[in-house]
Amino acid sequence: MRLHELRPGTKAIVLDIEGSLKSKLLSMGLTRGAEVRVVRNAPLKDPMEVEIRGYKLSIRRAEAEKVVVKVKA
Repeated sequence: MRLHELRPGTKAIVLDIEGSLKSKLLSMGLTRGAEVRVVRNAPLKDPMEVEIRGYKLSIRRAEAEKVVVKVKA
C-alpha cells in the first residue's frame, strides 16, 4: 500500500521509498520502520499532512505515492 492511499487517522509503518526523491524523503524522517500517521488531506488531497517522529510534515501527493507502507493494526 502507498502512503497517499491512507485516510486521515490511519497509522502505518514505512517499508520502502522508491524513485529519485528517496534521499529527500529520507532526510525528512521517512525512514524504513518509522511510524507515520495521516493527520489530514487538503481539500483537493494535495498536499497531505502526516505526523512522523513527533512532528507534522506536509507532503505532496506525488511524493507520498513513492512511499510504501504497511497499515498498523
